[in-house]
Amino acid sequence: MKTITEPTGQEIKDQKIYAQWGLTDEEYRMISEDILGRLPNYTETGLFSVMWSEHCSYKNSKPVLRKFPTSGPQVLQGPGEGAGIVDIGDNQAVVFKAESHNHPSAVEPYEGAATGVGGIIRDIFSMGARPIAVLDSLRFGELDNARTKYLLEEVVHGISGYGNCIGIPTVGGEVAFDPCYEGNPLVNAMCVGLIDHKDIQKGQAKGVGNSIMYVGAKTGRDGIHGATFASEEFVEGEEQQRSAVQVGDPFMEKLLLEACLELILDHADILVGIQDMGAAGLVSSSSEMASKAGSGLKLYLDDVPQRETNMTPYEMMLSESQERMLICVEQGHEAEVVELFEKYDLDAVTIGEVTDDGLYRLFHKGVEVANLPVDALAEDAPVYNKERKEPARIQEFAEMNDFKPAIFDASQTLMALLQQPTIASKRMIYETYDSQVRTNTVVRPGSDAAVLRVRGTNKALAMTTDCNARYLYLNPEVGGQIAVAEAARNIVASGGQPLAITDCLNYGSPDKPEGFWELWTSADGISTACSMLDTPVISGNVSLYNETNGKAIYPTPMIGMVGLIKNLEDITTQEFKKADDLVYVIGDTKADFNGSELQKMQLGKIEGRLMDFDLAVEKANQAAVLKAIQAGLVASAHDCAEGGLAVAIAEASFKNNLGVDASISIPQANLFSETQSRFVISVAPENQTAFEDLLKSEKVPMTLIGKVTQTPQIKLTAEDGLIDVATKEANQLWEEAIPCLMK
Repeated sequence: MKTITEPTGQEIKDQKIYAQWGLTDEEYRMISEDILGRLPNYTETGLFSVMWSEHCSYKNSKPVLRKFPTSGPQVLQGPGEGAGIVDIGDNQAVVFKAESHNHPSAVEPYEGAATGVGGIIRDIFSMGARPIAVLDSLRFGELDNARTKYLLEEVVHGISGYGNCIGIPTVGGEVAFDPCYEGNPLVNAMCVGLIDHKDIQKGQAKGVGNSIMYVGAKTGRDGIHGATFASEEFVEGEEQQRSAVQVGDPFMEKLLLEACLELILDHADILVGIQDMGAAGLVSSSSEMASKAGSGLKLYLDDVPQRETNMTPYEMMLSESQERMLICVEQGHEAEVVELFEKYDLDAVTIGEVTDDGLYRLFHKGVEVANLPVDALAEDAPVYNKERKEPARIQEFAEMNDFKPAIFDASQTLMALLQQPTIASKRMIYETYDSQVRTNTVVRPGSDAAVLRVRGTNKALAMTTDCNARYLYLNPEVGGQIAVAEAARNIVASGGQPLAITDCLNYGSPDKPEGFWELWTSADGISTACSMLDTPVISGNVSLYNETNGKAIYPTPMIGMVGLIKNLEDITTQEFKKADDLVYVIGDTKADFNGSELQKMQLGKIEGRLMDFDLAVEKANQAAVLKAIQAGLVASAHDCAEGGLAVAIAEASFKNNLGVDASISIPQANLFSETQSRFVISVAPENQTAFEDLLKSEKVPMTLIGKVTQTPQIKLTAEDGLIDVATKEANQLWEEAIPCLMK
């Protein structure tokens, strides 16, 4: 076999090979002149290129992330480790994080989505937690073309294929459709785990002479430069980078999960640190573990388990092969680890040792192939505070007249809205997921939040993913507030107290002043809402450069939230329970149509000034509803979101095929308004007085609009018109909309 000679340091400089890997001229100059005082070789240039990519270094987003509130009495671990951790009492904690796998999923949707799930699960068990649930948040273009249908189908198969095989239930999520995601779908996955305080791990490599061990699957050539690939835009017609997409094996991951948890629980005395080999594989996990501990590392690459021949140091370090972990163990205990992993048929190999010189040194075939300051890789990437400029559309939207919908037949309007893909039933999607495995799932997909009981206690966890990107397109700051508020509303409607959030910040290019302005401004909104609702940001990721041919997606900061349900009796779902229960609307309804489903349906686009939004009102309404639920006064609760009141009432009627007879003194168009901070609640007649007294004492607006009926007919009378539709017929249209479009 012919050996390919790698370009020399001088050739890399002269031919600007570094630029193909995403390093700028100035960054290359910093590396060669300021940090090393020499030209980096091929391997060293590769290490810097991935570690200084946006995906690994957050060089464009660090100034933005510093805005977020990240601490609180409930927070045990904030951002900076594999995942965040929040106390839930009784020396137990919940561990959670979300990650994006957008670019890989656009190129190879099945593997992109599957490895996204695999990676986020590893982040959770690397903290010492047992994963108990997966959620997702997906965005696609319109379902009017074969490509989008193919992407949706394959992404869903990838998520279910991986999650179902590994035995972790996929319990919830959200899917939305807008033309801006056509070339650049979003695939965000969130994983939630449980842990005892005593078992919490850190990703660190400390203690001179301690061993660095590689455990799990062998290293191949897949996923090389995956982190760089995730940090650049798509251009149509260019050869899509399939080699940057990894291939997953859920059965291997299941073995790895059990082996790592056994190591953490039964061998805590010898385990110093553990970290997932995720983006940028071996280089990011090893350099970050050493940097966090203030130590150095020597790695011997001949010992890295390889599944392909003649792999170069560059390929081994940058590969993102899946199902691999890096651990640091006390010297002299390596055999114990090998024996443990052998039981699971997994490799466990010593590939290096901890040093105290702060250097990152790689050896291959007896030659030193890299010698760098470890912090230069993990900590010293430049941080950019990019130029910000308000997009022209924002001013244009502010000057427009508010959208006034034309409603000729409110019943027909409701039927049409129920068939909009963003509102329509996602059953076809979530039925491919096993949501019941491990048998802790109390509320399955289809209600406001998923709920899992915490075994051995009377508690449960509510979890959700949420974001209405259309609102952010009209006003990133207020839209950012609403994204957090809506997630919290889902948790509260399920009977939970919101605890904290994780986020996936999906945006266009930060190199464009308008793109960076969207990121910057929406972070202000998210921060304000998190502070107000006492839900700090404990983990997350940033996915920038979501553009195709220069056109960006809507700013889409997906909010993943977990809440604590203190008593299993408090678990609440969205569907009406029985006839004669009273139906209330909590919160005021105004004419808020800009950015709404109705506007998009009637105009074919969204525009205008975003609705007024008051976080103090939101907080008060949520607190009152949670109090009423905890007092045992609420039969059902549903967050009023896309499509407004009429859609929320219809959705609450479907599951038990009940009807509603209600009247409300608002114009009929406002039945479809998307005013925030509202809930649809049903209350048993015997609880009416207690419920109304409680809400009056909380000074929260509530309107008794009618009652649940045994006759399955949805009747909503407004000031100037009415909705009168059969529950069954409405339900059928809602259920069949996406399957019909997919045919």
